[in-house]
Amino acid sequence: MLVDRDIKAFIAADWSMVQNDFVEQGFMGVHGHNTSNPDHWRLAFPTLKDYADEWLDQAKNFQKESQAGAFEGDPMDAIFNATVLRDIEINGDKAIVHKKFDGRIPRADGTSDRMLWQTVYYCANVDGQWKITGFTGYLPNPMGGERA
Repeated sequence: MLVDRDIKAFIAADWSMVQNDFVEQGFMGVHGHNTSNPDHWRLAFPTLKDYADEWLDQAKNFQKESQAGAFEGDPMDAIFNATVLRDIEINGDKAIVHKKFDGRIPRADGTSDRMLWQTVYYCANVDGQWKITGFTGYLPNPMGGERA
């Protein structure tokens, strides 16, 4: 859900493809503002709707650029190639999952969009299916390199 379905839904700008991957009750998302200093992190998404609205805005903007021919090649391939989901810790019916991005999306004008951040997802096994209960995201990748 955190790689294949998420990327395909983002490219399609279709929240309905991922909405059932989340637990609405008690959800919260923290925006790390690309700093490893937690003093600068903010509770930007106190509800799932807040996050869904932001996710959809970002996806629609990306889709507009893609349809306008702003990217060279297939941006979906570039996003898949930049994505690493390797570290997963499961403890009972809870899990913490680290998703990292490190890559570039080539643009038709010869420049590229740098993808270099990470998100830590908090998940729970609900009725036999893993669901996202919240996250701390938009964090630097790697952590700890900058001083704030």
